[in-house]
Amino acid sequence: MTIRVIIVDDQNMVRAGFAALLAAQSDIDVVGEAPNGKKGVDVSRHTHPDVVLMDVRMPEMDGLAAARALLDPPPGVVHVPKVLMLTTFDVDDYVYEALRAGASGFLLKDAPPADLISAVRVVAAGDALLAPSVTRRLITDFAKQRQPRTDQSLRLNGLTPRETEVLVLIARGLSNQEIAERLVLAEQTVKTHIGKVLSKLDLRDRAQAVIFAYESGLISPGEQ
Repeated sequence: MTIRVIIVDDQNMVRAGFAALLAAQSDIDVVGEAPNGKKGVDVSRHTHPDVVLMDVRMPEMDGLAAARALLDPPPGVVHVPKVLMLTTFDVDDYVYEALRAGASGFLLKDAPPADLISAVRVVAAGDALLAPSVTRRLITDFAKQRQPRTDQSLRLNGLTPRETEVLVLIARGLSNQEIAERLVLAEQTVKTHIGKVLSKLDLRDRAQAVIFAYESGLISPGEQ
């Protein structure tokens, strides 16, 4: 299945470069571009992409506001794309807030071309892009500034001990395979546990699960 992508960035060269790179892939189709968040939302509403590559800092409407508009649409708007944030900064509070809003991850603009292509495929498949160590540092840094939220911690009561254990390992950045090895479980069983965690906590993906684990106080910044 072809992955439909739009690119939202205020730099013409960035849009052109990313579009050329992605369009060269047989499984990716660039269906639109926009120079700011406001137009990006409009283009997304009309083209229904699977993935939106969203710059963080733009005029008129920044990437955070645009991501929120796409991920929490008004009544009557059915299509909700995956959003992958693009940034030139390795630590950025806008990116953290975008993850909380439901973005599927972020990528540095100077990442190797292969990383961009892989990121689009990962996000389109429904996974969060949390592999780079910088992402964990970003989440940890901003989680340090926030006290655990009581309302979040109460929601943990709905998880089984095994589901709680899986959530902790997700927050520590382990992959499904690594979690399976750590807990001596089949990888499919781990996927089932993760699905139940996301469903019970009403979370969109692993990115939100990591944020939740920190904000609920389940895991502390820097804890391994």
